[in-house]
Amino acid sequence: MPNALANGSTLKQVWMNLISNAVKYSSTRERPMIKIGFEEVDGFNVYFVEDNGVGFNKTYSNKLFKVFQRLHTQEEFEGTGVGLAIVARIVQRHGGQVFAEGEVNKGSKFSFTLPKLSESENIYEGIIKI
Repeated sequence: MPNALANGSTLKQVWMNLISNAVKYSSTRERPMIKIGFEEVDGFNVYFVEDNGVGFNKTYSNKLFKVFQRLHTQEEFEGTGVGLAIVARIVQRHGGQVFAEGEVNKGSKFSFTLPKLSESENIYEGIIKI
């Protein structure tokens, strides 16, 4: 993965929330697939978690990052509805953006950007390279 400037403990929370959501919403599939990676888009590093889970209607993509917003009932999938809001807040505090793409019954892709870290920049305590 390319370098980025980020606080290690909060970035860990971003990855944990995105990966656990991918696992949860893919759990009903006979052959779950989760892909973690990055791509360069218009000069930015974009990190992502993609799955073949239940997906969502793309008209709700902006709603997903709001606190207590859920597209599925508690009976269908456990959760509090705060995980993606936490992801958005952490990424935005690091100067990045979050994105959601999905299609019902085909899966989802959650992406985020972070500022790049050049090889020559110093790494301070509590700041990590990913």
